[in-house]
Amino acid sequence: MTAKTTVKPTARLIEVFSAIQGEGLNVGTRQIFIRFALCDLRCHFCDSAHTWNAPSTCKIERTPGLRDFEEHSNPIPLPILLEWVERQNQPSIHDSISLTGGEPLLHAPFLELFLPQVRSLTNLPIYLETGGHRPEQLAMILPYLDSVGMDLKLPSVSGESYWQEHAQCLKLSYDSHLNVFVKIIISQQTDPTELERSALLVAAVSPDIPVFLQPVTPLPVSEKSTAKTILAPTPDQVLHWQAFMKRWLKRVLVVPQTHKMLNQL
Repeated sequence: MTAKTTVKPTARLIEVFSAIQGEGLNVGTRQIFIRFALCDLRCHFCDSAHTWNAPSTCKIERTPGLRDFEEHSNPIPLPILLEWVERQNQPSIHDSISLTGGEPLLHAPFLELFLPQVRSLTNLPIYLETGGHRPEQLAMILPYLDSVGMDLKLPSVSGESYWQEHAQCLKLSYDSHLNVFVKIIISQQTDPTELERSALLVAAVSPDIPVFLQPVTPLPVSEKSTAKTILAPTPDQVLHWQAFMKRWLKRVLVVPQTHKMLNQL
C-alpha cells in the first residue's frame, strides 16, 4: 500500500509590489500587484516580454511603494504568498489587489485556492487583468473576482487572433455581474474593420460595457520582443476611431498608459 502524497499549491511569480494602477477602469487607484509569470501569447507590442517564461527567482517588495525588493526562488508556496500580501496590506493604503502577468489564468488551479483565502485575509476587492482568451480557466475563478479588465487583441496590432474566446470571456464576466471593461491597444497599423468587429462583439454582450482605447507606447529597441515596428496612432486616428466605435457603444474612452507618465513601472 503506497502512501498518498499531497501536492502543495505553488505559483511562479515575477514580482509582488504596491503601485498606482495606470490603465483602464481602475486608473489612479492604489493596488497590491501580484504579477504572475508565463504567457501563451506573443503580442508584438508587449512591454512585459520578461513575463513570457518563468524565471528562477521573483522579486518581493519589503515596504509598499518603496521598491526595496528582495529576491526569492520560484515557485512560491501559497502560504508564503499570503504572508507577502499581508505584509503589503498596510491599513487604508490599497483599493484592491491586481492579478496581472503574464497571463494569470495560466495559474487558475492555484488561484482557485488562493483567492478565497487572500480575500478573507485582506478584505480587498480582487481585480483580474487578462488577455481574455481562456474562458475555461476564467470560469474556475469567477466566484472570487470583483472586476475584470479584458484585453481584446486586434490581429493588425498584436499579431494574435482570439475573437471567439474574447466573446466567451466577456459574456462570462458580464453574466457574473462583475465590473468588467475591455482594453484595446491601438497603433498606426490598426485596421478599422477590426475596431468595428470589436465594437459589435462588445455590444452583443452589452453596449454599456466600457471600452478603453489605449494608444500603444512605442518600445525602445532594447525592449522589443519582435523586429516589427509599432508606432503610436496619430491624434486624428484616435479621434476618428473613438467616434466610429461610439456608433455601437456608450462608453469609449481614450486613456494612455498613465503609470509610465508617473514612472510607476
